[in-house]
Amino acid sequence: MCNTVTRIGFIGAGNMGTAIMKAIRAKFDTVQLYAADPDQAKLTALEELGVQPCADAAAVTDACKYVFLAVKPQVMEDVLDSIASHVTGDTVLVSIAAGITGQYIQSRIRADAKVILVMPNTPLLLGEGASALAQVAPTTDEEFSFVLSVFAACGKAAVVPADKMKEIIAINGSSPAFIYLYAKGFMDYAASVGIDPQTAAVLFSQSLIGSAKMITDSGYSIDELIRMVSSPGGTTLAGLDALYEGKLTEVAQDACARCTKRAYELSK
Repeated sequence: MCNTVTRIGFIGAGNMGTAIMKAIRAKFDTVQLYAADPDQAKLTALEELGVQPCADAAAVTDACKYVFLAVKPQVMEDVLDSIASHVTGDTVLVSIAAGITGQYIQSRIRADAKVILVMPNTPLLLGEGASALAQVAPTTDEEFSFVLSVFAACGKAAVVPADKMKEIIAINGSSPAFIYLYAKGFMDYAASVGIDPQTAAVLFSQSLIGSAKMITDSGYSIDELIRMVSSPGGTTLAGLDALYEGKLTEVAQDACARCTKRAYELSK
């Protein structure tokens, strides 16, 4: 096989793992993909993407330099134990499991195992993910840059320190659920005043998209952006008064704090 081909394997072929594989297939030419999953139907479907099915996690690890651990945190221990003797000094383990630390993975594998931690989010399924990545020594900069480019192909990717991977969960990993709940309030209000649900969904969703773009691209601060929408004595200020009275920002911070607290409780 040509030396320029990079072998990437996935232990777990669920929604997130499959979405990453599809992005890799679409964006990278010199890559061979491998996958193992207890659900044979998932592997059969992936064969249409040119993914090579493997008998088990150990077979994926034997075949690949980059091994994505795309499994739930509660089964991580068993997976790591099953591949420990198959990980070499060249293997790079990429974990997308919340709360699993690099130190824990190295303790189950080998002290010098190369590890990259990733916190993706579900919009990755549409190629609009927001993924946070942390490099764990002795992973090289070149290896980390390659994995960073994989997640950049699935949306946006950013680097955070490894000791902030639990804190970042609230910011990008869990925040879609918080945003959906916030959106539900607007959808429920629209229904209560007789506005077509589809019309409300289109307009409010585009407002979210446009507002996000204003945060990232306008150059204005959050406070400045709020003032730009808020005419003195107008409708926006009337609505903002209700949000301030309900302590919206404090509630959001409390949600993040509780999310982080739970991440530490579940951490390994």
